[in-house]
Amino acid sequence: MSQHSFFSATASTFMMVNTSGRFAGQKALLLTPQLKENDTHCVIFHYYIGGRDNSHPGHLNVYIKENNSPMGMPVWNVSGPASRSWGQVELAISTYWPNFYQIVFEAITSGQRGLLAIKDVVVQGHQCMNTPHFLTIKGVEVNAGQTASFHCTVNGRKRDNFRLWLQGIGGREAPMKATKPWNNRRFIGTFDVENTTKGDSGRYRCIVHSDKGVGVSNYGELTIKQPPVPIAPPQLTAVGATYLWIQLNANSINGDGPIIDRQVEYRTVSGTMYDLQPVDKTTHKIGHLDPDTEYEISVLLTRPLEGGTGAPGPPLRARTKCAVPGAVPLDSIQGSPYEEKIILKWREPAQTYGIITQFEISYKAVSSFDPELDLSNQSGKAVKLGNETTHVFTGLYPGSTYSFTLRASTAKGYGPPVITQFTTKISAPSMPAYDQETSLNQTDNTVTVLLKPAQSRGAPVSVYQVVVEEERPRRARGTAEILRCYPVPIHFQNATLLNSQYYFTAQFPAAGIHSPQPFTVGDNKTYNGYWNAPLLPQKSYSIYYQAVSTANGVGAATHKPDAVEPEKQTDHTVKIAGVIAGILLFVIIFLGVVLLMKKRKLAKKRKETLNSTRQEMTVMVNSMDKNYTEQGTNCDESQNMGSDTSSLVQSHTHSLRKREPVDVPYQTGQLHPAIRVADLLQHITQMKCAEGYGFKEEYESFFEGQSAPWDSAKKDENRMKNRYGNIIAYDHSRVRLQAPEGEQSSDYINANYVDVSTHTSQRHQLKGPMQETVFDFWRMVWQENTAAIVMVTNLVEVGRVKCCKYWPDDTEIYRDIKVTLIETELLSEYVIRTFAVEKRGAHEIREIRQFHFTGWPDHGVPYHATGLLGFIRRVKSKTLTNAGPMVVHCSAGAGRTGCFIVIDIMLDMAEREGVVDIYNCVRELRSRRVNMVQTEEQYVFIHDAILEACLCGDTTIPASQLRSVYYDMIRLDPQTNSSPIKEEFRTLNMVTPTLRVEDCSIALLPRNHEKNRCMDVLPPDRCLPFLITIDGESSNYINAALMDSYKQPSAFIVTQHPLPNTVKDFWRLVLDYHCTSIVMLNDVDPAQLCPQYWPENGVHRHGPIQVEFVSADLEEDIISRIFRIYNAARPQDGYRMVQQFQFLGWPMYRDTPMSKRSFLKLIRQVDKWQEEYDGGEGRTVVHCLNGGGRSGTFCAISIVCEMLQHQHSVDVFHAVKTLRNNKPNMVDLLDQYKFCYEVALEYLNSG
Repeated sequence: MSQHSFFSATASTFMMVNTSGRFAGQKALLLTPQLKENDTHCVIFHYYIGGRDNSHPGHLNVYIKENNSPMGMPVWNVSGPASRSWGQVELAISTYWPNFYQIVFEAITSGQRGLLAIKDVVVQGHQCMNTPHFLTIKGVEVNAGQTASFHCTVNGRKRDNFRLWLQGIGGREAPMKATKPWNNRRFIGTFDVENTTKGDSGRYRCIVHSDKGVGVSNYGELTIKQPPVPIAPPQLTAVGATYLWIQLNANSINGDGPIIDRQVEYRTVSGTMYDLQPVDKTTHKIGHLDPDTEYEISVLLTRPLEGGTGAPGPPLRARTKCAVPGAVPLDSIQGSPYEEKIILKWREPAQTYGIITQFEISYKAVSSFDPELDLSNQSGKAVKLGNETTHVFTGLYPGSTYSFTLRASTAKGYGPPVITQFTTKISAPSMPAYDQETSLNQTDNTVTVLLKPAQSRGAPVSVYQVVVEEERPRRARGTAEILRCYPVPIHFQNATLLNSQYYFTAQFPAAGIHSPQPFTVGDNKTYNGYWNAPLLPQKSYSIYYQAVSTANGVGAATHKPDAVEPEKQTDHTVKIAGVIAGILLFVIIFLGVVLLMKKRKLAKKRKETLNSTRQEMTVMVNSMDKNYTEQGTNCDESQNMGSDTSSLVQSHTHSLRKREPVDVPYQTGQLHPAIRVADLLQHITQMKCAEGYGFKEEYESFFEGQSAPWDSAKKDENRMKNRYGNIIAYDHSRVRLQAPEGEQSSDYINANYVDVSTHTSQRHQLKGPMQETVFDFWRMVWQENTAAIVMVTNLVEVGRVKCCKYWPDDTEIYRDIKVTLIETELLSEYVIRTFAVEKRGAHEIREIRQFHFTGWPDHGVPYHATGLLGFIRRVKSKTLTNAGPMVVHCSAGAGRTGCFIVIDIMLDMAEREGVVDIYNCVRELRSRRVNMVQTEEQYVFIHDAILEACLCGDTTIPASQLRSVYYDMIRLDPQTNSSPIKEEFRTLNMVTPTLRVEDCSIALLPRNHEKNRCMDVLPPDRCLPFLITIDGESSNYINAALMDSYKQPSAFIVTQHPLPNTVKDFWRLVLDYHCTSIVMLNDVDPAQLCPQYWPENGVHRHGPIQVEFVSADLEEDIISRIFRIYNAARPQDGYRMVQQFQFLGWPMYRDTPMSKRSFLKLIRQVDKWQEEYDGGEGRTVVHCLNGGGRSGTFCAISIVCEMLQHQHSVDVFHAVKTLRNNKPNMVDLLDQYKFCYEVALEYLNSG
């Protein structure tokens, strides 16, 4: 059997097949040439099937191939039985130009004897007469599962003997569904391909059979589009009680686009609730949900045409927050205490999670200043409506501390409680009644009166006092007499000197008057240090009796006078009045007066003369008995005699703690008492309430500007030695330079002594040296035998010179002083330089260290205190205790210098005494040098730094002790099921800063969303490495953060594994930031969108950047690959060699690597390559899946190994805290934290 080609328009063609002796299924083909037409062709042929009667020698098929397509299915066929005559068939072929076609005749044997023949195949130049032609049919596009409708226009009237159907090239057929006339010569047949699938795609044509032949149309394309389905589930970005925020994650799909619509489908996991919401953004808030309910959320995507909505994508399961409200903000609770009531105010919770229906406030007395007071019945509860946020608690006891528990409720129940405490004011003791104003007995020089015990109210009576006042000329009878209080105790001997009308004649302890007893005024005896001087004849006196209540230095009082009429026959007038003075801390009252006087003196430019009364008041304060430095009397002199129990006290709601005297040069001010370290967190939290009003108020209370003479600094010969005209040295505390032998020179340098404590070394504060004062600076260093210089400024900041470079790079001689640099230790946040200093004529060489902190901006503060605290600890550890004063300077010698000194002093104080006294320390520093601690921001930073130091402690471990200390740290306490290392990690989590939305504003820009693998792992703006290489319209953002190593700032760039759409950005990052190493700590996994981003051979092109594979090597768990990268748009920049280290020893299912030794080997290989290729200057890109725990573990261990190498100690806590300051998810598991310690031990073991 064979294949034949033919064609002639006029000559007939012929094919005959003898089926005798042939196997069934053998084929013969007759092919026409390819034919083109301008209209339509009618092809006529004859066929013959011959053989014995009823035999079936085979069958004949006719195919129409269009445009070199596959043959498809036959358009005509016949199979017998055998006949004795020839049949004629006409083919109405309608393919139309520019299409072409070919006719294939096929004879297939059946295995029976006979003949199969084709002859007289002729192409006619006109349409067929008996078989209709078709007009061109068009292609159809539908979505899978829909019905595709083809419309075939038949050129001719519909006849009953016509049979039409739709034929697919792949074999699927569809019968005619309906017909409708087009005009009187044509009709349209409609064919439906139902329930389409992707497999039904392909080419379809219309076929019509008539009695005389068959008509064939052109092919129309059937396109089946698969509705899109998201590959990944939506991502949860925020949760509330009645809402869920999601990110759609709809960029990666299975199916076909374009996407024209998005919907979110959600339903309750348990229940029948269901809803579908349209979405027009990549993020969506699903609201009006039930609290504390689990929902299943899916995304549906829609493409054009009917049925274009795909199936729901993978579901996200999420639960709304509990319905009960959040806690009432603790900082919103305000208490206004009175003697027997407290007014409480609050705000509703920030997270209401519904409508607040009520508030419940429970209260209970927890302590009282009066130990004899029974508090058992002092408790209760109040319930307020949801719109009420204030309540008055009455019937309370004076001088008592009450604990208030407040919680809010919605219809679902109560939220968490908050607890706070307030203390009622102390009431004045209740004085006994006196029946009449008469004395028990009188003589020329004495008066005997009866003293009765008072009843304490809120605080015990501490002392009773008898006051004698010489009366002035009498007032008119009937005028209401104003009773005075006597807050300041004045001895008889001082009354004349101070021009005082009264004096204290006696004082008795409370225990001395437990029952009424007589007392003789003027008996010439001494009572508790007060001389009871004899009264003078012929004078009138008023005698007053005071009871004083005190509680921890806080007191209160009232008065209840009883008049004592004088006897007519004597010249003495005696009055006994129950006077109870409102007692506050004496230092509070009079310190306030003294401060006021100071302020007025300064405001009047330090007038030489002061008001005599103020001078007397100052004398009184300075000469007061020690007993009264913790108590005093504050009375209202306008109280009416007729009042029963009028309050004369100003309350102080914070209890004042007594401290044992400590050996410090400044007095702890009672307005700003020292704070226990245990209370520091609460204190700072309170001070930061109301936008930091507490700090603002404290800072503004410091005196600003000059507060002492500075005449030397203002001399003409010294003016050039001052960088700033308003920051110069006070005369009383300035450093005086000794003149060199045989020279006359100024003794002035802009520096002051700061005598901060007898427990620590003295310090010099000075401005940064200028070129004119470098010699003076080294004169001072030598003269004072200084061993340490602390520098907290850079030489140039924001283009301005802040300090001249006063040290040499090698050796420099400054007149008679020779300075040689012998060592420089460069670290990420500071530099330590060691100098050898010699002086002409002195036979010694001194070693002096300069500690230069480089991370502090002028007039600002570091973003975190961690680095500065580590710097201070390093200064302390390397400074000799027997050396001279430490020199501390910044640019002006005020702001940053003051901060450093205050933090240093307070850390010593906290360690030694368990308290800190920041306010008074700053105040004392300002008395030594003008404007120390220059800004409120610096003042707040000091508090934050000291708090962090107290919370974290010193976690440095000497290398020699690491093994024993670590074994102690991991030892589990069977009672608490905890260990020291667990507690350390808990502390680390507590002090790790939380990133706010505004911190990550660039990562959260809509155009950058698709560049983030997880929306909860974002880099803060301040740490971003912005891409430099230009690549079309692509943004300069990449999800990465710069991190310091131990020695080099921004040595690491921590990032996520590149997404398919960020591979180009990844290589831009490597090139732009001069990276020489890439550390890969995860696996390639396309399912998690972790593609292979490097070439295994040849060159990958990413925009202008080309990455060329150079070599690869496998050693144990590390695959190292070397690449050459360059920017084709800037060939003049040359290329950079980069080595990638893929670590295989950390499977995705493990929290830590399998081998400490292998991981340490990875660290060392990276270090070696960095040192060899770029001298340690290049950066290292570290990535894992999301740029979190694994990457942080690598960076932390690198830092720890550098610590061991350079300072022979380990501080894992400090290393991780430093990393977390920039990205809170660094080293996020306890096991990873332990692993850092264990690799450090492995480092020591390996030598």
